[in-house]
Amino acid sequence: MNVLTPSPPQLPPAYDGDVIDVLLVDDHAIVRRGLRSILEREPGLRVVAEAATATEALALVNTMRPRIVLLDLKLSSSSDVEGLDLCASLTARHPEALILVLTTFLDDQLVLQAIRAGARGYVVKDVDTSGLVRAIRDVAGGGSAFDARSAAAMIRGVNTPVPTEDSQLTSRELEVLELLARGLSNRAIGRQLYISDTTAKFHVGNILRKLGVSRRAEAVYEASKLGLL
Repeated sequence: MNVLTPSPPQLPPAYDGDVIDVLLVDDHAIVRRGLRSILEREPGLRVVAEAATATEALALVNTMRPRIVLLDLKLSSSSDVEGLDLCASLTARHPEALILVLTTFLDDQLVLQAIRAGARGYVVKDVDTSGLVRAIRDVAGGGSAFDARSAAAMIRGVNTPVPTEDSQLTSRELEVLELLARGLSNRAIGRQLYISDTTAKFHVGNILRKLGVSRRAEAVYEASKLGLL
C-alpha cells in the first residue's frame, strides 16, 4: 500500500527559511500586543522584544540585534516625532538594524525626514496584515517598502520647495499651517491633529513668529509666496 507523504506547508515567496527578528517600538502596550499577535502567526517572523521609549529601544537593539525595527514616530505625549531622532540614532549606531516606520502620521515632509534619518520603509497603521508582513519581508531582504499613500507623500515632498532658512517650519507646523489655510480655529486644529487647544495655539504662534507676521491671514499669504502651501 502506498503511503502518501504530506506536502510541506506553502510559505510566502519572500520567505527563504531564515527567521526575521523584529523589535516593536511603540508607546502603547495594546498596540505592541496586537502587532506581536499578528506577526508571530507568520512563518519566519519572530518578535524578539518590545520597547515603549527611545531609551528602551536603543538598549534592546544593542542586546537583541534585531533585523527589523518596527518603529512608531510618536513615542511620548511631549513630541509627535520623537521616533525621527531615534531612527537617526539607530541608523548611526546600528546600521544593520533596518528600520520600518509604522505610524498614524502621514505628512509629505515627514516621510522624507524619516527616509533621511535612515528608515527603509514607511507604512501607515491602517495597513492590512498582508501589506505589513510584505513590507517587513521586503525591508529585511534589502529593499524598501512604502504603501501607496506614503509613496505619494514622498513624491509630493520631493517636489515641494524647501523653505528658506528664516522660515523653516517643522513637520508639525506645516500640518498646522495647512489647516490654518483652511480657516480652522485652534480648537478645530487640535481636534484634527489630536493635540490640545493650547498646543495648537503654541504651534500657530511659532508659525506667525517664523514667518514674521502678526495675523493668521498674513501667515497664509506669506506661506503661499514661499511655496509652503
